[in-house]
Amino acid sequence: MSKQHAAYINLALYEDGNDMLGIAKVNLPDIPFKVVTVSGAGMGGDIEVPLIGMLENMTMTVNFLSVTSSAVRLMAPRKHQLDLRVAEENWDVEHAEAEIQADKYVVVAMPKNIKPGNVAPASAADASGEFAVYYYAAYKDGEKLWEIDKRALKCEVAGVDYAAPLRRALGK
Repeated sequence: MSKQHAAYINLALYEDGNDMLGIAKVNLPDIPFKVVTVSGAGMGGDIEVPLIGMLENMTMTVNFLSVTSSAVRLMAPRKHQLDLRVAEENWDVEHAEAEIQADKYVVVAMPKNIKPGNVAPASAADASGEFAVYYYAAYKDGEKLWEIDKRALKCEVAGVDYAAPLRRALGK
């Protein structure tokens, strides 16, 4: 069966797995690997080398229509576990049938920057929060795609924990 991803249909944002936070739009974190530049005699210039299992800072943005109680709750200067549950529509191209797939993103983050937004007639406030992300996992139809835990030195992608040899080398 040939499946083609069509679009995200809708999403729900939860804190601690069960408290729905309301209407939101989320910019998921990029996954920037830490890079060093290697240069020296006998080389034809600099070489960028991504360090296995090491990541730069990850940041996520949550946008709300207004300064809602949920937006205010996320301002608390503490760790927040956020689950983004997504309904994604896929097409079975051979049979011209649609199906809904459940995607899930889990982050553990703390607020870095809160923007209450704008106040203007007949418009949304566009409130938002920017969050430092320490843990980031993604699931598609229940299958784990990746799990990054910066505090536990874990960098698992497609079932392989690339940071495991690093932890072993450090005696962890």
